[in-house]
Amino acid sequence: MKGEVIAICASSRKGTKKMPRESGYFEEDYGLVGDAHAEKRSKRQVSLLSEESIQLMRSLGLDVGPGDFAENITVRNFRVHQLQPGTRLRIGQVLLEITQVGKQCHSRCAIYRQVGKCIMPEQGVFARVLKGGEVRVGDRVEIAGEEG
Repeated sequence: MKGEVIAICASSRKGTKKMPRESGYFEEDYGLVGDAHAEKRSKRQVSLLSEESIQLMRSLGLDVGPGDFAENITVRNFRVHQLQPGTRLRIGQVLLEITQVGKQCHSRCAIYRQVGKCIMPEQGVFARVLKGGEVRVGDRVEIAGEEG
């Protein structure tokens, strides 16, 4: 399975949508430098979401895009929510390990209040950074060991 990065997203405060940018530096055992969710020794240093998941919410009438679900990396043609914890992903120079698929929402986000559904609890994926480096829009996303 191979995909492509379509957005790198960060925010300076938790609880807010993230703003897309062209690239970002992912620090080993920390996360995306400059993002409020980056944290040493956390299981959820980086969040990922598939463009296909965002399209699902668009089909419900929402005007949403990369970063609106607070994900750090938005990918195309790669259904990250189908991965199992322990799977390793190579994205550009970076090596990630999937630690969690989905999450419990403690409070209903604005998207949930608007349409009664949010995709992060089921389709958001979290990872820790095993090897740091830069990730850019257009970088290939692949399961480590399937390069070629």
